[in-house]
Amino acid sequence: MLTRRRVVEGMAAIAVIPALGPISAATDDFPSRPLSLVVPYAAGGSADILPRIVAERMRVTLGQPIVFENVTGAAGNLGTGRIARAPSDGYTFGLGTWSTHVANAAVYSLTHNVESDFSAIGLLARGPLVIASRNDLPPNDLRELVAWMRAKGDALQATNGSGSVMHLAGLLLERQTGAKLKFVPYRGSAPAVQDLLAGHVDLYVGFPADVLPSARAGHLKVYAVAASARLAVAPEIPTTAEAGLPDFTVSGWFAFWGPKGIADNRIAKLNSALTDALDHDDVRSRLENDLLMLLPAETERSPEALAAFQRAEIQRWWPLMKAANLKTE
Repeated sequence: MLTRRRVVEGMAAIAVIPALGPISAATDDFPSRPLSLVVPYAAGGSADILPRIVAERMRVTLGQPIVFENVTGAAGNLGTGRIARAPSDGYTFGLGTWSTHVANAAVYSLTHNVESDFSAIGLLARGPLVIASRNDLPPNDLRELVAWMRAKGDALQATNGSGSVMHLAGLLLERQTGAKLKFVPYRGSAPAVQDLLAGHVDLYVGFPADVLPSARAGHLKVYAVAASARLAVAPEIPTTAEAGLPDFTVSGWFAFWGPKGIADNRIAKLNSALTDALDHDDVRSRLENDLLMLLPAETERSPEALAAFQRAEIQRWWPLMKAANLKTE
């Protein structure tokens, strides 16, 4: 028989249930075992070195080892797919970039959805591009370069392949200047810069670390950095806005993502460890001075900020890529 006392006891039990969620989250001992960090690029390159520098410090904060997995191939799509298919317990996360989480979805047929199959953890750094040319090109500043490009009509710009951020930078440069470029694809920055040095191509819009050593040796010209702020290690290079192209900002970027469905409290722990790492003096120095990266501002470091940033990048670049009818090589 259902008595008043049993009804009251049942209601009291129900009232306790909502409190169990927060208690469970508060007592979650995550991480209690080693974590896996998937990098969709080969070991030894800047896209591998950067997350290793950050993870080295995150390991101290989290109190667990972080084991790297370099899963390469298909322009980063294999490793990115590995992240998407991982269990959503927070123990596997990985590096995602402008290429893997924006550009590739407009160029390749993917088995994962870059907009819905991942949990944003946090932004690591941006690598703003610089506009460079062969050393014997007549222009000495960006305004002169734009005028030269318009007059020439078929300047040769080296890229890191169809759909690369270097290629997209060239398409944006065409749109904003009215100049016409002929794109010459290479399988990476090293052969692209080598041909720029040899005078086989006219221009290259690439990462500072690939260009500045030759520019400082007097073998290339650098006109501007495509960012809102000058590089700390190269303050003599003006921004594109200062040099005459106020809307030309282009950066490759690097972030941590997990598979969709990771609990919010575990995302928060990973993000907190990432933020602590970016605030560490040694980490900051190595990223800014060795890799020539720009670190995110405080307002750009949350998971929500990363998700919003990715959406904005998709809205910015996909129409341009689709209009150019880019194809994989």
